[in-house]
Amino acid sequence: MPSDSVPELSSMEVARLLLAALQTHGVRDVVICPGSRSAPLAYALAEAEAAGTIRLHVRIDERVAGFTALGLTLASDAPVPVLTTSGTAVGELLPAVMEANHVGAKLVVLSADRPAELHGTGANQTTNQVDLFGAHVRGSVTIPAGTHPDALVADALVFARGTAAVAQGPVQINVAFRDPLVPAPGDKLPEFGANITHPPVALASENEPEWRNHIPGTERRTVVVAGHGAGREAEDFARALGLPLFAEPSSNARFGPNAIGPYRTLLAGHMARIERVVLFGRPTLTRPVGMLLGNPDIDTALWAPAPAPWFEPGRRREQAIGNPAALAEFAGVGSEGWLGQWQGLGRQAEEAIGEAIFIDGGLNGPAVAREVWALSRGNLVLGSSNVIRDADLCGHPAPRPAATVYANRGLAGIDGTLATATGIAQARGGRKTTLLVGDVTFLHDAGALLIGEGEPEPELDVVVLNDSGGAIFSTLEHGAVEESGRYANTVERLFGTPHRVKIQPLAAAYGWEYLAVDTVDELRDALQRPGTRRIIEVAVPRSGLRALHAGITARTSALAWPRVH
Repeated sequence: MPSDSVPELSSMEVARLLLAALQTHGVRDVVICPGSRSAPLAYALAEAEAAGTIRLHVRIDERVAGFTALGLTLASDAPVPVLTTSGTAVGELLPAVMEANHVGAKLVVLSADRPAELHGTGANQTTNQVDLFGAHVRGSVTIPAGTHPDALVADALVFARGTAAVAQGPVQINVAFRDPLVPAPGDKLPEFGANITHPPVALASENEPEWRNHIPGTERRTVVVAGHGAGREAEDFARALGLPLFAEPSSNARFGPNAIGPYRTLLAGHMARIERVVLFGRPTLTRPVGMLLGNPDIDTALWAPAPAPWFEPGRRREQAIGNPAALAEFAGVGSEGWLGQWQGLGRQAEEAIGEAIFIDGGLNGPAVAREVWALSRGNLVLGSSNVIRDADLCGHPAPRPAATVYANRGLAGIDGTLATATGIAQARGGRKTTLLVGDVTFLHDAGALLIGEGEPEPELDVVVLNDSGGAIFSTLEHGAVEESGRYANTVERLFGTPHRVKIQPLAAAYGWEYLAVDTVDELRDALQRPGTRRIIEVAVPRSGLRALHAGITARTSALAWPRVH
């Protein structure tokens, strides 16, 4: 307890001071879960919401709340706290914290705690919450009951925003509250003020280099790989130096004339032509890109102007370069015909893939991804497993970006995807959000469909590619094991995880509009119709997927290298 010379603050005073400190550091959204020990902060947040300075998002499931906060901070680039009571509630946040760690998201865990005198006594919902998240947070501070929180909150938020030596990322603020946990008898909510407004989210940094100021004289057969989070500067770099661009969907660099959509299908036959690779962002999707970056005959460089949350210095083979002129000098300008040959090859591959995925006239994963990619405006969120790989295979690079693309690629898990999308939709109000997920990803996070009575409703379309199980494993080596028959139905049961869940009643139970589509035209029509909360189900067969991808590989691997005209 505080000494006699320092008066102890009440829990409500601590909560109000803590919230004021958070607001000083740019907090405008808070996700909150119900609980008793966290009650002082809940009341303080209600006061701030009434004053119009904080926007609250209430969720009953802490895991859902964590990923909702993750989506909010990803889309707003502001720190977003998620508030829980003590005990297992805090542990439920671990998956979202782990994802935030690996993508460098400014997620703030506000964990309420029992005061020190109750620890070790068997008091209800009391456990050691200090440093609970270990290496997955940039910093963890504990505010003892009754003490002023300002300095500790400031320390935590500095780590959340990152330093010259440490990448930005999640932090934990563990605050102990002593009874009483409710406002004083004379306290009440202020008169309600105007709802908080959010500034538009910038899509590009003002500090991005002007690559055209660093054009080298050397010609080289270099390609640019844009992984997750690369941003628009990867496209700027490729265009300025006349280089082919291999951009993953969540790079937000997959646009412009230099972007080669079906790049991954072309690498097997033409990797040997590549002399150098410049990497922006984190590559997460395909083995061909992994083989390209690991090829000892190809020199590679990584654009690293600041600490990255996804690797430790010295752990990757690429030469880390943080100087624009040095990166341009490493890459060189594209040799004569180099870009045009890749562009011609890309057009041929797109045509071949289009013929393959529509060969039977029905819908399948790649066909759905192609339509969703082409028609999405505002925000596009892609689930893990097959759907993001289908978008990578079939998403045609537009002249300019039509949507900002998000995906949980930090650890590429399927958990929390719906919740992340609701957070993104709330952060970027006025922009339609489309989420494309597989059925297993959808079911894993079905609790995120619950938007409480009176809570802000996201403008969100959830497109569910339903093939009644986990299709991705059939496209991996496990598919060959299944075809061999050596393990009977082991692959289907343990990897495919078949199910018979009916999505329409689930949508109705949570109050979402439901649409079922069976054709390309129906899908296009559904995606272009207005709506607030909709689930669009596309039922497709899982059988034949391995053969479909084998056919695509066969068609594209037969494409000859174009001649220079």
